[in-house]
This record gives sequence, C-alpha cells and structure tokens, in this order.
Amino acid sequence: MSELDRILYQVAKPARYTGGEWNAVIKDWDVTPIRIALSYPDTYEIGMSNIAIPILYDILNRQPDVLAERVYAPWVDMAEKMREHGIPLFSLESKRPLKDFDLIGFSLGYELTYTNVLNMLDLAGIPVFSSEREDSNPVVIAGGSGVLNPEPMADFIDFFVVGDGEEVVLELLAAVRNWKSDGKRAPRENLLRQVAKIPGIYVPRFYHVDYHADGTLKSFNPTVPEAKPAITRRLIEKLPPPVTRPVVPYIEVVHDRGAIEVQRGCSRGCRFCQAGYIYRPVRERPKDEVVRAAGELISNCGYDEISLVSLNTSDYGEIEPLVASLTREYPRLAISLPSLRLSQFSVRLMGSLPTRSKTGLTFAPEAGSERMRQTINKNTPEEELMATVATAFERGWNSLKLYFMLGLPMETLEDVDSIIQMVGRVRALGGQMRGRVPSIRVSASTLVPKPHTPFQWVAQEKEESLKPKQERLQRGLERRGIKLSWHDPRLSLLEAVISRGDRRLGQVIHRAWQLGSTFDAWNERFVFDNWLKAFSESGLDPAFYAHRERSLDELLPWGHIDTGVPANFLKLEYKCALEGRPTPDCRYEDCNACGLQRWHPLCQQKFAQRKEAKKS
Repeated sequence: MSELDRILYQVAKPARYTGGEWNAVIKDWDVTPIRIALSYPDTYEIGMSNIAIPILYDILNRQPDVLAERVYAPWVDMAEKMREHGIPLFSLESKRPLKDFDLIGFSLGYELTYTNVLNMLDLAGIPVFSSEREDSNPVVIAGGSGVLNPEPMADFIDFFVVGDGEEVVLELLAAVRNWKSDGKRAPRENLLRQVAKIPGIYVPRFYHVDYHADGTLKSFNPTVPEAKPAITRRLIEKLPPPVTRPVVPYIEVVHDRGAIEVQRGCSRGCRFCQAGYIYRPVRERPKDEVVRAAGELISNCGYDEISLVSLNTSDYGEIEPLVASLTREYPRLAISLPSLRLSQFSVRLMGSLPTRSKTGLTFAPEAGSERMRQTINKNTPEEELMATVATAFERGWNSLKLYFMLGLPMETLEDVDSIIQMVGRVRALGGQMRGRVPSIRVSASTLVPKPHTPFQWVAQEKEESLKPKQERLQRGLERRGIKLSWHDPRLSLLEAVISRGDRRLGQVIHRAWQLGSTFDAWNERFVFDNWLKAFSESGLDPAFYAHRERSLDELLPWGHIDTGVPANFLKLEYKCALEGRPTPDCRYEDCNACGLQRWHPLCQQKFAQRKEAKKS
C-alpha cells in the first residue's frame, strides 16, 4: 500500500483525490511533451461543477502533443496529512506532482479562494511568489472573471489570460511549443516575453506601478517593448462546440448533472452585475446544437438531468421550442433552467417542464422600491412581479425564494421597508389564491461594488449603517413568518476589498494565508481576525478599498484591462443611476453604444442601424 493510499483512509471523502473517473483522459506522460495542470482553487465538489475547466480540458487534450490533467484544493484534513507525510500536491489523472508540469492554470472566479491558490502552490513545493520561481518551476497562469482585476494576485501569477480562453489557448500553445522546441524548457523569461505579445495576455512583472502619497494609483507603465499599455479582453464571436464527454464525478458534486451553455453574455444592463458587463455581447448557441449535445451527454455520461446554462436562460431566443424539443426527444430527461428572469413567461416556461424537473421558484427583484430598481436598472415594475407570483401560485407552486440586496447607492430605511411590504404582499396573495400560506424564503446580500461596472466608484456601505437595515428587515419579516438569511457583512467587506484592490494587496493575501486562512468562503473556515492582522501588519486599511468613494477621474487599479465597455459608458450609466434613469435592453431596442460596437459584428450591425435611424 502506498503512502497516499494510507492517508486516504484517514480523511473525509477520499474519492476527492483518487481520480479514475468515467471520461477522464489519460495520456502517456513520457511521450507527451507539453503537460498542463488545470486547477480550481476549491474543493473537488465545487471545482467539478465549474463549467470553464471542462471546456479547456477538452480543447487541450484534443491536441496530440498536450496532456491536461486536473487538480482541486485538498480539504484541510487532506492538506494536513499531505504535509505530515511529505506528499506533494498531485494531479488526479496521473498522480504526478504539480511541480513536474510545464504550466499550472488556475480558474479565478471568486476572490475568497485566493488564499487557496497560495496553499496549493505551497503544497506542491512551488514558490508562491512568481519572482522566486526558477526556470525549473512550472509557469503559473490564471484566467476567469477574477482576472478582470488581476492586481491583487499579481505577485503570485506569472501571467493572466483575460477574456474567452477558448480563443487564446491555441495561440498560447504555439508559444509553449516554441518555448519547448527541443523538448526542454527555455528560460521562463523567454516564454513570458513571447506571450506578452499575444492579445489578452497580461504579464504583471513587465509593468511598474507608482502611488500617490494618499495611496491612490499614480501611474501604471509597461517596462518592456512586448508589454502593451492596455490588455484587451479576448472575445469569441461564436460559441465553440459544447463539451459532451465531460469527466463524471465519483461523488455527488454541487451541480450533479450535465451542463450545456446555451448562451454567453447578458444585455439587461443591471448596474451592480459585473458578469453582465464583462461577458457582453450575447452569443447564442443554435437550438439544434443544444438538442444534439443533450443526447450525447446522456449517451456518454448517463445523466438524466441537463442544465441549460447562461446568465439569463429565459432570454435565450428559442428557449420555448428548445424545451419542447428536449422534452419530445428525451421524455425521461429532467431539465434545469437556472437564472430565469422575473416574468410570467419564466413561470409558464417552468410549468412546461416535465414534472420531475419542477423545483421551487427563485426570483431576484433585488430591491423593494421602484426608485431603487430604477437606480440599479432592474426594470421590473411591481405590477409585473405580482402578476408573475400570481401565475406561479395558479400553476401550483407554493414555495418561492426571493433575492434582494442591501447597501445600494442612495438606499434609505424606507427602501428597506419596501422590501418588507413587497414580500408581505406576495405572502398574502399566496394565501388568497392557494388557501394556505406559501413558503417564502428571502435572501438579502450586501452590495459588493465590482470593477468594470457603473458602481465601481461607489463606497460599500459600512457594517454599522448596514446593521440597522438588516435588523429592520429581520423584525419586519419575522412578524410575517418568512425565513430570512443574509451574508456575513465581513465576508462582503473582504470581497469588496480584494475585488477592487491594487497590487499592494498581495502582501495582505500572503500574510493572511501564513496566519492560517484558507477556504475563506466557507463560514466554518473564515477567520476575520487573520485578515485584520494581515492588513495591520501590511500598513493597509481595508476601508481605503471598500468604504471610499472614488473620483470619476481616479486611475483605477484595473484601468489597464479593456473589457470592451469603456469607462466613459460606465460613467454615463453611473449618472443615470444617480438620476434614477433606466437604460433599455439593446437586444430589443436601439444600440446603447456601450463600446462593443468597436469589436463585435452583431454590435456593429446594431450600431449602424441606430446611426441610420438617427439620420432618417
């Protein structure tokens, strides 16, 4: 019995670490020259539910000279045993130590996983600081939504891939092949200079940052000819074929079903929603391709449930005929429709699903008052909300979950009261129509102002002013027998700090990890005092990043990342928010000239139509 086998008997959920799953790709290590480890910095159950890793895993392993394997963050018990027994972090497919790979690619989707990245590198025996790595160490790269502000992780990542990875990965492989042209790695500096020329790739060591005396950013300048002043997000025009032979996990994972991305991007323009801006424009997958992919997933994986994934599935143009086709072709298939827009159409759509597909309904009004919904551009009148709820009750639903946010710009206690009143009216309507009180759960999260959104300049509300709102909401909803939950405001504070942080935050992340912080997104693992100590020792104040309103002219740490939606448009949207003016959805009305008309053919066409209409 190997040392690894011995410790697997001593940890929870050992199948997290065994590999050997159905559809896992095993290649000959000795004859495959390029070896890449794909990593998600959270547990196996969460990482296996991520949709990006399977896409890259499939693309890379289709290349004859590339071997791509997976690795996830070991839970605390496993990490302790690995350190105790001197077992370095390894990949699932070959059990090779991560330090033997050429590249390690992390998917950064959530700021509170960043300490896990450091822990995984350390478990692998790889220096956590990129400046300390030698030519013999793997090159560490990162992609995902988190890298739209890469600066807090700039000390640890050799280079970032900004935007749609499907397009840039083949260009990156060409550079890696050149780097290993004789079967051996050239100096890592050679690769970094080569990839810095590729659009969408950011190599932080090739930039110099200066700060003003007040701590704000003074300048951000390239230091080598290969580095570009602005990093342009990579954007695919057409979604690549869906993955229909994904790895099937041995144990139950968070999203334990097949997944097909039906569209990417959202045009609704909710001003708090980073995804709505960084994934523009909307690109839909053809209906027939989705139906074929569902059949292949059933055949290749044995799934009896398929999730149609997008930011707003009810906006998919052919969603009704798609659901009808799937129901007809695969009558025993359960269909999951996440992220539905609050509308009667969504309820009717859910009602058309096979019986076993029907679950509780979840909607996100986000704000209780019409004034606040205009501010955040969530253009759903309360009459439409109540009509939607009435349709749900009519069609047999008795369980609803409603999502709201607190701490929105210009929010008052009266706006909080509006949430209580709205939920009360929903509950009363259910009692009238159903003859019994419906089950209603309310979730109230704290606004985290995100980069590349119109709210990137606003201050996050402080805990002391947020607490009375939470207490008021709790008192008001308790009287009506409604279950309320909210996020720990300290977690929201840390998320705001890291998401809008600059390069200096690297020392804070590193120190918090040294103090024992890992799996910060897990309530039982979150130790806020570690972070307070790390900030104090680093001479930085979290309030500077979270609670400070920024000038519209301030140079922002993520200002060198061009998502395609320029700051001028975001400033215009911020002004509209302050004035309570909505911005229409450009899929159904005129082009809003958000900046993507420079890039994408669909947007260019829409923009041309707008110009023509103005002339006439």
